[in-house]
Amino acid sequence: MGTESAAELGTVAAEPWSTTHDHLAGEVIGRHRHDCHQLLYVSAGVLAVRTGEASFVASSARAVWIPAGVWHEHRVHGHSSVHTLAFAVDDVLVRSAGPVVVAVDALVRELVIACSEPSLPRPEARRLRAVLRDRLRRALVEPLALPAPDNPLLRRACALVTDDLRQPRTAAWLARSVGVSERTLARLFRTEFGMTYPQWRTNVRVFRAMVLLAEGASVSAAGRACGWATTSAFIDTFSRTMGRTPGTYRLGR
Repeated sequence: MGTESAAELGTVAAEPWSTTHDHLAGEVIGRHRHDCHQLLYVSAGVLAVRTGEASFVASSARAVWIPAGVWHEHRVHGHSSVHTLAFAVDDVLVRSAGPVVVAVDALVRELVIACSEPSLPRPEARRLRAVLRDRLRRALVEPLALPAPDNPLLRRACALVTDDLRQPRTAAWLARSVGVSERTLARLFRTEFGMTYPQWRTNVRVFRAMVLLAEGASVSAAGRACGWATTSAFIDTFSRTMGRTPGTYRLGR
């Protein structure tokens, strides 16, 4: 368990605030919620955010928007620089009842880092936040999230895959393993996750690869651990999903 401040546990006050902290790999900030909206971004490393319904990743190219009142916890992967901005409850920048991942371009990255500088003068902070608000309202909401299954059969199926991502589990193998038809399994994935089994498995593998890369794994090692037969196939899938190569991502660029 990492060291938590009083502002990070329980219910956090509604006054907008900003912080920037370095965290060591493995640190955990326990379950808490805020009375204001929160934007989490990491300029280095990876921060995994988990609610009761899903898991999300904040990285150098992705931020996580957490609406006010949502219970969540964080886990740090790799040495991470975490930037947090709070917004008043009536300052809604992303229309979502739950957390979502938003794309971070070069301008948004610099704005978030600047807004979270310690002792930033209020007039300057207001001007920077005004530009950031405009950019975030137009930011692309990303689909990379791992929903938590409610159905017991789907929980078993997901666990069989995530327990060993090196194995190329087909939909047919997975359906037989949990004792249902492929059609039933496909329906469960669509109903609960809004995606196909291959789409979900790709998200799981990329999610895990992000964590491994942040913890220092090489590109080839991360690809093998997450079930890609070749490094080139891993690079292609990761690049299409994340908008950058795993090598660039690993270097925090």
